[in-house]
Amino acid sequence: MKKPLVKGAAVLLGLLAVSEAGASAYFYRRTMKRNRLSVERTIKMSGTDWGQYGPIMQERKEYMLAQPHEDVFKMSQDGLRLHATFFPNGGSKRVAICLHGYTSQGMSDYIGLSDYYLKHGFAMFLPDARTHGKSEGKYVGFGCLDRYDLLGWIGWIIERCGEDVEILLHGTSMGGATVLMASGLELPPQVKGIVSDCGFTSPKAVFTHVLHSMYHLPAFPLIQISSLVNRRKAGYGLDDCNAAREVRKAKVPMLLIHGSADSFVPCSMCDEIYENCASPKTKLIIEGAAHAESYYKDPEAYEKALDVFIGGILK
Repeated sequence: MKKPLVKGAAVLLGLLAVSEAGASAYFYRRTMKRNRLSVERTIKMSGTDWGQYGPIMQERKEYMLAQPHEDVFKMSQDGLRLHATFFPNGGSKRVAICLHGYTSQGMSDYIGLSDYYLKHGFAMFLPDARTHGKSEGKYVGFGCLDRYDLLGWIGWIIERCGEDVEILLHGTSMGGATVLMASGLELPPQVKGIVSDCGFTSPKAVFTHVLHSMYHLPAFPLIQISSLVNRRKAGYGLDDCNAAREVRKAKVPMLLIHGSADSFVPCSMCDEIYENCASPKTKLIIEGAAHAESYYKDPEAYEKALDVFIGGILK
C-alpha cells in the first residue's frame, strides 16, 4: 500500500515542479525579454488613465519636437549600442538626464516635463534604456544594469558640455529606480541632484507585489526561479541591486515623488527609500495620483517642488 502512495506523491511533486517551472518560464519571458515586452500591457497593469491627458501631451510634444535635437549613440561597458536624444537648448550648462519607465522609451515619458525643463533653461538628455527604443539588448536591466549605462551617459554629457556642466538626474518608474540605484555609485561632482518619480526598490519587490495584487499568485518559487534564470542569462539576480539599500550610500540630494493611488509601485516603497536615504532628501506625495501620473495630476505642486529642490542645489 505504501509503494503506490509514495509513487503517487512523487508523480504529484514532479507535476508540480514542472508546473512551477513552466509558470516561471512564462513569467520570465513576458517580463524580461525584449521580443515579449508590451507597452499596452504595462499601461493596463499600471492602471493609469492616460487618455484624459491627450490634448496637453499632444501640445507639448509638438513644442518639444520643434526644438533642435540630435540622436546620440554610445557603446555600453558590455558591448551594447545605446541610443539617446539630446536637446542642447542653446548650449545650456544645466542638463537634465531623464530616464523613462519599463517598456517605454526616452522620447515618451518626458513630453509633459519637457515644457518645464526647456523653458527653465535646461538642456535635456533622453536615453533609451537597454532593450528599449533604439538601444540594443536582449534582457531588461531594471535599473541594476542601467545604472552603469547612466554613468556612461553622464561621462558623455561632461565631455560634450564641459567640466562646468551641472547635471540633474530625473527618473520615472524603472528610470526612478535606476537613478536611485546609481546614487550608491561614485558619481562625478557634476551630478548635483536626483529626482525619482515612483521608483521601486528592486525588481524582486515590484514583481512580488504584482504577482500578489494583480495575479493573486504566491511569489515563491516563481521569483526565486526567475532570479536564478536571470542571473545566468542577464547577469544579475532580481534583488542584487535594491534602491532602498543603495541610497544608504547616497551623497547627492534627492527629491522623491510618488502618487498615493499608485497600485503598480506602491507608495510604501517611496517611504522605505526615504527612510533609508543618507543624503539630504525631500518627499512629495501627490494625493490620488496613479502610477507615473503625479505630474499630470498636480503640475503646480510638482513644479513647485522642482523649483525649490533645484534652487537649493544649482547655482
